[in-house]
Amino acid sequence: MPETSRRVPDEVVRAALRAAERLGKDVADVPVLAIAKEAGVSRSTLLRRLGGSRQALDEAVRAAGVNPGGQRSVRERAIEAGAHLIGEHGLAAFTLELVAASAQCSVHSLYAAFGGRDELLRVIFETYGPILDLEKVISAPHAGLAETVPTIYRLLVEALNREPRVLPAMLAEVLARPHDPTLQALRRYFIPRMLAGLGQWLANEMTAGRIRTLPVPLLMQQMIGPVLIHFMTRPATGEIPGLDLPGTEETCAVFAEAFLHAVAVDDVGARDE
Repeated sequence: MPETSRRVPDEVVRAALRAAERLGKDVADVPVLAIAKEAGVSRSTLLRRLGGSRQALDEAVRAAGVNPGGQRSVRERAIEAGAHLIGEHGLAAFTLELVAASAQCSVHSLYAAFGGRDELLRVIFETYGPILDLEKVISAPHAGLAETVPTIYRLLVEALNREPRVLPAMLAEVLARPHDPTLQALRRYFIPRMLAGLGQWLANEMTAGRIRTLPVPLLMQQMIGPVLIHFMTRPATGEIPGLDLPGTEETCAVFAEAFLHAVAVDDVGARDE
């Protein structure tokens, strides 16, 4: 053990680790004042115990088997760990206890970072789902239906194929257990967000006279339902002998043409007025 680390009392090391856990930071990023408060001493007293150097504390923490710096924040680790749990085992595996164990943090630190399970779930879906990319596309200057619809489909496909496979796991849970209380967070977040984003874009297209006037929820389902079903079942159907599926790009183009043929005012949707 380095000489400097021997000068740091064990209770100070433990206080630094507790403060780092509580704040969701690396020890190296925790202010001295926060460590002093956790140790129940003044800042000046703590600095004396450290020999006047943060380096001594870092070395003592490292000697205790913990990397004092360079580790990602609790928030980042929890988002990644939760996504892998959902992708591999479904929403049933998504508990704060399991996320904390996988992210190597405490449940308390998850509450400090997210406020609870629902907010962590929302952030995971936002991070690994298509919603942010979709909002970016539909909020951009109008590029024409024939360009925008295939782009939306490609974004959905990318989200479905993205590892860990959060979106397929969540959709499977919705289909298998639609009334499960664990889905309440998704219902409160996903449906209103989609209505405000994609739904509003479709409503604007109707107002502009580019697509037929239809109930927005049904129009959304008509638009994305076939694509979601196809690409969720594609891995299984692709294993059927003698069944040759077209490539992803061609498949998106076919679905886009079918949707525009059904709803575009010009019956083709290849261009805007």
